Amino acid sequence: MEKNLAKTYSPKEFEDRIYQAWEKSGAFHAERDRSKKPFTIVMPPPNITGQLHMGHALDQTLQDVLTRWKRMQGYSALWLPGTDHASIATEVKVVEKIREEEGKTKEDLGREEFLKRAWDWKKEYGGRINQQIRKLGSSCDWERERFTMDEGCNRAVVEHFIRLYEKGLIYKGSRIINWCPVCGTSLSDAEVEHEDKNGKYWYFRYPAADGGEGIVVATSRPETMFGDVAIAVHPDDERYRDLVGKTVVLPLVGREIPVIADPYPDPEKGTGAVKITPAHDPNDFEVGERHGLEQICCIAEDATMNEQAGKYAGMDRYACRKVWIADLEAAGYLVKTEEKVIPVGECYRCHNVIEPMVSDQWFVAMEKLAGPAIEAAKKKDLIHVPDRFEKVYLHWLEEIRDWCISRQLWWGHRIPAYYCEECGEITVARETPEKCSKCGCTRFHQDEDVLDTWFSSALWPFSTLGWPEKTEDLEYFYPTDVLVTGYDIIFFWVVRMVFSGIEEMGEVPFKYVYVHGLVRDAEGRKMSKSLGNGIDPLEVIDQYGADALRFMLLSGITPGNDMRFKMDKLESSRNFANKLWNASRFVIMNLQDEDGNFRPMAGDDGGISALDLKQEDKWILAKINGAVAEITANMDKFELSLAAQKVYELIWNEYCDWYIELVKARLYGEDEEDKKVARRVLVRALKDMLKLLHPFMPFITEEIWSYLPGENGGESFLMKASWPVSDPALDFEEEVAAVELAMDAIRSIRNIRAEADAAPSRKLHAVILTSGKELARMEKGIDYLKNLANIQEVTFIESKDQVPEEVMSAVMNNVEIYVPLDDLLDYKAEYERLKKEKERLAGEVKRTQGKLANENFVAKAPEKVIAAEREKLAKYEDMLAKVEARLPLVEKKLG
Repeated sequence: MEKNLAKTYSPKEFEDRIYQAWEKSGAFHAERDRSKKPFTIVMPPPNITGQLHMGHALDQTLQDVLTRWKRMQGYSALWLPGTDHASIATEVKVVEKIREEEGKTKEDLGREEFLKRAWDWKKEYGGRINQQIRKLGSSCDWERERFTMDEGCNRAVVEHFIRLYEKGLIYKGSRIINWCPVCGTSLSDAEVEHEDKNGKYWYFRYPAADGGEGIVVATSRPETMFGDVAIAVHPDDERYRDLVGKTVVLPLVGREIPVIADPYPDPEKGTGAVKITPAHDPNDFEVGERHGLEQICCIAEDATMNEQAGKYAGMDRYACRKVWIADLEAAGYLVKTEEKVIPVGECYRCHNVIEPMVSDQWFVAMEKLAGPAIEAAKKKDLIHVPDRFEKVYLHWLEEIRDWCISRQLWWGHRIPAYYCEECGEITVARETPEKCSKCGCTRFHQDEDVLDTWFSSALWPFSTLGWPEKTEDLEYFYPTDVLVTGYDIIFFWVVRMVFSGIEEMGEVPFKYVYVHGLVRDAEGRKMSKSLGNGIDPLEVIDQYGADALRFMLLSGITPGNDMRFKMDKLESSRNFANKLWNASRFVIMNLQDEDGNFRPMAGDDGGISALDLKQEDKWILAKINGAVAEITANMDKFELSLAAQKVYELIWNEYCDWYIELVKARLYGEDEEDKKVARRVLVRALKDMLKLLHPFMPFITEEIWSYLPGENGGESFLMKASWPVSDPALDFEEEVAAVELAMDAIRSIRNIRAEADAAPSRKLHAVILTSGKELARMEKGIDYLKNLANIQEVTFIESKDQVPEEVMSAVMNNVEIYVPLDDLLDYKAEYERLKKEKERLAGEVKRTQGKLANENFVAKAPEKVIAAEREKLAKYEDMLAKVEARLPLVEKKLG
């Protein structure tokens, strides 16, 4: 092994090596140790179709910080990884692959052969994202890695389905669902993204069947009119009271439909009358249920019009819309058209417009399941961080509709329902029934549909630990502690895990939901393929290292809020790593002799407060001690960004910029015993800071740690070291005050030197006016001023009468510092500068005077311009007078 760190910080040289060493040693594996408290996080399983993106990078880093921190605190910390089968996304990928390579459809292959290809695809690509996750430094327990369709998870899904079915909480029925005509499957409400788009409302007259004027209705989807079964008006709307109970005629179609009274229409919106199409609108469906109305479906699953549309049958829904509107207008039924912004539902996967339609599907009855999940949040058994997301969670649960869980796909958990081929009786069972309980037939076929992906991932916190079996892992690690997720999948996943966990395990699956925002580009735009503004985390890691990426992501967030990815922040994080690297290299160099052996150090880590410490030693130990308390408190409150910033300031400002500089004179001095103390404090401080930084920047801290004494050349990992604990014996309040007063004085003297443009090499004399405890503290800091402010001599005075005549000064708390100008200025250079300045200013005065003496200028120029020239003249004359007054004084100093 090399004696010291490499001269240049190059994360490529060690990040992969360190990760492999961690994983090979089993350092990530969580034991069921009854002497320790468990801490559990289940990883939101990325899709097997996925590739690491910046959202993953943030999500992973947050989880890793919490896991590493808790592991160092002595918990048996399990971060359980896994991947999701992602029914829709994966089936799309496999179908595309088969079409491109073989020119076939999945139907050409048949279900069995298609599933074989899907599993082959999973084997080839499914683990790719996990390899990418490793590049971030994620300390997952890969020995416990799970997949949502592995044998154990599949058994859990079947068991959960059957238990809910037996309780009457799962049923099959004809209800309104969201249908994606492109993906060819139903979607849950949470899988529909709503986007406001420019659209139109068309107002059509439905004439009264008795020959009267009828009623005008507005719609944004005229193509659904073929499925109209009623016109609804509010019971209190006086305009339509006489029409309720009568019928109107569906334009051009000729079918009579009733006018009904229902609370659903808003009299203030549009005409106050609403067409009711139960088969193509969720609100209309509920109105239809209340009034026992017929359900007429007029749009097919491929988004073409069906036979209910008459001559328009077979047309695409939007093509039909154009022709249908034109025909209605020609027949005189179109009253007016209105431009409107309309919320449009799109498939979250393919982003095509969904079609609400009545369909025979499997549903979960949500009312009984939602209640306990609502109560858990209100009783604070479940805590959202930040707490504002609790309102989002509660609102969604309180408004929840029954959940459509069947999907018209082949890849996924097949619904465990079997149909008798003789009488059609449905049997829900763990395995194919031997005979029909109704007719005795022994021939069955299983339901063709698979379950919604979220149905299986809702069980993730406990199915991954062995449920429905009562495993030791489940008993020890459940419930989990924290669920880290972006705010965009609270509906998709978090809510479902909560009500499923309470239903099957009797308690919430996690105590905290830590909600983070999205990573946006530098302009605040969402990263996307279409905009071409995505940033590949792997490319960033290759150029800057994983630690820099992690620290940039962590230091730029607040819980629940989006952050912007900015290259200058990434550069800043890289610079921080470089600063730490160089400082550590300096320390290690001073710990070792020429042969690479560690020089003697005083005492041991356990008894450092008993050593013969100098006040700068006590200062750095106290600063670290205070930081330990603050950072731990921040971590407890999930204020990870604040914690990261405090570690940054401790390392960069206190340790690198101040302590190392304060202690250099001792390292190079003659007092061997004091050198031992200095080395011990340097190492102790560096070790504690590496521990504090490790969860945020694991690679660089682990690499530096391996070079420090007592770590056996890397055999004892930093990631297994104990998290620092604050010790009151290391507070050293007086020494902190003394050192920081000296630091303020050094900064003040440096500022004076800069203002006077005095070279750093010029030796200065400082005159200090102070008294009391500040005097005693300043006297203890004289050596600091001499070493770090290049002060040759310090004189303490008791009153302002003793202040030299020509000085520059700085005022601090009960301390005034004066530096004689004779020390600061090079009078020869100053004399030459003043002569040049006098010549320049005299020229400006002459030029401005000439301009103002010009009669043409004064006569023609605006008064504003003339006034500005007069102001310039006054300024130049004043500056010239001061220079002329200063010149003789400087000349006198030259003798």
